[in-house]
Amino acid sequence: MRLLVIIFTLIVLWSCSSQPSKDSALLEERITRIENGLKSNLQIQYKDSIIQSTYNIEERMRELVIPGVSIAVLNNGVIEWAKGYGMADSTENRKVTKATLFQAGSISKPVAATRAHQLMEQGLIGLDVDVNTYLSSWKLPDNSFTATEKVTLRRILNHTAGLTIWGFPGYTRGDTIPSIPEILDGEGNTDSVRVYKEPGGGWRYSGGGYTIMQQMITDIEQQPFPVIMEQIVLGPLGMASSTYENPLPAKFHGIAATGYLDDGTPVKGKWHVYPEMAAAGLWTTPSDLMLWGKEIQQILKSQKDGLLQASTVNEMLTASEDDQGLGPYVLDLTFGHGGADEGFRAELLVWKETPNAVVVMVNSDNGSTIIREILHSIVQEYNLPDYTPRKRVFKEQSTEQLARFVGKYDFLENGLADVIVQEDGLALTAKGFTPETIPLWPEADSTFFSKNTGLRFNFTLDGGAVTSLKILSYEGRKVE
Repeated sequence: MRLLVIIFTLIVLWSCSSQPSKDSALLEERITRIENGLKSNLQIQYKDSIIQSTYNIEERMRELVIPGVSIAVLNNGVIEWAKGYGMADSTENRKVTKATLFQAGSISKPVAATRAHQLMEQGLIGLDVDVNTYLSSWKLPDNSFTATEKVTLRRILNHTAGLTIWGFPGYTRGDTIPSIPEILDGEGNTDSVRVYKEPGGGWRYSGGGYTIMQQMITDIEQQPFPVIMEQIVLGPLGMASSTYENPLPAKFHGIAATGYLDDGTPVKGKWHVYPEMAAAGLWTTPSDLMLWGKEIQQILKSQKDGLLQASTVNEMLTASEDDQGLGPYVLDLTFGHGGADEGFRAELLVWKETPNAVVVMVNSDNGSTIIREILHSIVQEYNLPDYTPRKRVFKEQSTEQLARFVGKYDFLENGLADVIVQEDGLALTAKGFTPETIPLWPEADSTFFSKNTGLRFNFTLDGGAVTSLKILSYEGRKVE
């Protein structure tokens, strides 16, 4: 009898020890399928064929001249795996690990918005009150556009405040860094942040607005913005490898990725400094960033208060124009944000109804393409909804038809764009766009799409003559 007990005990112990090994093997198989199943974000019906490619992650990184990639995947409410690929710094021969820090770009915005929402919950600010009520060390100048409607926190958060400056280029390390009031008054490397149309009159992305929000938070709390965020948002979430400090403190330099331009050369000084921290200054890892997404996801699903109140999260994740919530973008089944700093690209994607999320961070200006491809592969492997390739249909036009659209288009603060005939379609070149040259294929008589991303470009015709070109919410008038 005793022998039987011993044998039974050994069987149980063997079963317990072998299960983690089996689970680990299954997870490795899953990761391998993802790594070999990257699919292009664009599916094109071109004449009699469908154009969509499948890639291996490391081969694709070499093809796109991308040094490093870092990924974290949340499944069933836990980070199931996190992994780095390639180099954090090619010169130093330093590899990307899951602990490597990347610049999050505009993903800084929804995380920073968390503190503004907390101040609202505490009754210290109102979402629909003139922001000048809370600004003390700097004031947003009134003009004819603010005579009846004001810039409010709500409008800053959802980009309907009518403010200028969509993004910031950052500063080279070693540069003299201006203060936030100086930046807002155009004394940095961008124009001043001002109201250029009536607040509430429509969506226009504005990093300048979030920089006003940063100043408002520091004026209210009388502490440096990175300190506020570390103590009240990042720390409580357990984001120990994240900081809004700019310049990046020396203690992080050894684990920070170097940013790379689209031709593979490193950013001067390895990375740029972003004093516009709320808009673009967060340094973090995919695993750390996932903690913010998981917290908001859990509050939304459970309707129980956490770092924010459930009612706040519900309002935050209610989309207004252009799928924009009060911080993150919001789609039917997902929410999140993308990010782009000089030499860095990132994406946070969180599902509302299932405990799943993905964060991908890349240290290259070429990162957007591979991020989409990685997301498609992960979505397919985990059978997740609401993330499918863009589908476009090529509709051939004659050279004479294409010639109608040739000319110069004035996008005002974004500069001039040139359109020429190229191969089966058009090519648009503009210094204010990324990339500067975009090949376009026809989809309808006056609608074209980017051959690389599928983004639509719509020409306006009046009596057969082309008068303007619209891209998302931007419109350029034809001037030549």
